[in-house]
Amino acid sequence: MAPPRRRTAAEFQGNGGLMPPSVQVFASPCGSGGGGAVTTNGSDKSLRGKKPRGDTSVHSATKDTGRRRPAGRMPLWLVGIFVSLAFNVAALPLLLQQYIVNQPHHHHHGVISPDQQQHACAPQPGTSGATARAPSTGKPAVTSDSVINLDHGDPTMFEAFWRETGDAAELVIPGWQTMSYFSDISNVCWFMEPLFDQQVRRLHRTVGNAAVDGYHVLVGTGSTQLFMAALYALSPADADQPMSVVSTAPYYSSYPAVTDFLRSSLFRWAGDANSFVGDAYIELVCSPNNPDGAIRDAVLSSGAGKAVHDLAYYWPQYTPITRRADHDIMLFTVSKSTGHAGTRIGWALVKDREVARRMTKFVELNTIGVSKDSQLRAAKVLRAVSDGYAAAAGGATRHRLFDFGRRKMVERWRMLRQAAAASGIFSLPEETSGRCNFANETAANNPAFAWLRCDREDVEDCAGFLRGHKILTRSGNQFGADPRYVRVSMLDRDDAYDIFISRLASLK
Repeated sequence: MAPPRRRTAAEFQGNGGLMPPSVQVFASPCGSGGGGAVTTNGSDKSLRGKKPRGDTSVHSATKDTGRRRPAGRMPLWLVGIFVSLAFNVAALPLLLQQYIVNQPHHHHHGVISPDQQQHACAPQPGTSGATARAPSTGKPAVTSDSVINLDHGDPTMFEAFWRETGDAAELVIPGWQTMSYFSDISNVCWFMEPLFDQQVRRLHRTVGNAAVDGYHVLVGTGSTQLFMAALYALSPADADQPMSVVSTAPYYSSYPAVTDFLRSSLFRWAGDANSFVGDAYIELVCSPNNPDGAIRDAVLSSGAGKAVHDLAYYWPQYTPITRRADHDIMLFTVSKSTGHAGTRIGWALVKDREVARRMTKFVELNTIGVSKDSQLRAAKVLRAVSDGYAAAAGGATRHRLFDFGRRKMVERWRMLRQAAAASGIFSLPEETSGRCNFANETAANNPAFAWLRCDREDVEDCAGFLRGHKILTRSGNQFGADPRYVRVSMLDRDDAYDIFISRLASLK
């Protein structure tokens, strides 16, 4: 058999799994990839790590050539080794200094975790391709000349809180995990992660805003998908005409659009619940209400009618928790409870097993389940919220989301009411309050949206008027109300909200 071919140094360097044995390596925390190591080579020929053919002694090697090395002279291969070692020893302090300087700062010191290593290896701002590979942060920062977009309820206000929580809500998912379609085949909602179910129930028990015992927990890609699932589950398939879907005006602007988007023969939008005539219906009850923050109850009552309670904003940062809700179908979302709108996770609490089964079937047919990665992240976030209100071990200070949110909303509503008064042309709903069982004190209602009215006589379109001053809001006519009203998001970042307040106060 022919002897193995000797590899050249170039061949070793071209193969990520092979290196010349003479190479000295200082591994970076990013692993052993080609760019993650600093290498220094000695003599190329004499340091290949293979023994000479034949006799392996130096004497035998010289005997083959008939010549002897001069006495006392160090062999070249040994010189190469010493030179390489000396170079590496001299370079070691510099390499260590660069390694320390370039590491990101973390709240915890000691062993570097895999997710910290990944962060350290990620492209830093200003490097080639970093922007394309970095996670998005939502809307860009604003300046005094920017258009302030408060049309959407993008809950970026909560970023400040989560930046301060350290690793409490961080999650690492191994590459082999969450690969199957199935999560718990014994559950009605077979694609729901058990950990998510557990943390949803724990959070509601902590806050006391909804009953969970005797309920099925269902997961959806946001509460909007579960709203559609509820319409599907509550509409008889053999009915002569579509089920009427109603809600009291001003109602959430997406209710009509989502209901009629697919032009289903099962259900159709029928408008304001106060003007509806009939026995068969699905009433959507949003409480606290989007857009005006009012506490709502169903206004219709019929044996053939059904109600779906949208409780997305029934959390302590927005309103007093006056009772433990126990309706047949209740919808919630991480978007407004914790601020993680981009995770796209909502959940429903459903009493009736058959309704829960039909809602699950809709999600199955619509998206074949819900992302497990999103569920696990949401579970970790919900756990961090509940942990903040658990008994503090050893007197440790814990981050408390609802306390943070309440302080922010109280301050923002104070600023808004002052700005509206300074302007003299805007009005807001009267402030209400109630006894909050969660906070164990009387608390004001500070909704996630402001229902702002422009009272200037020559302004009939408030949204258009504000747009002319670089403030984007959502017109009241999209909520079944007067266009003199607009809905204003109270949940944007501080810089955008401060500019909005300044501009609003200056309008006359």
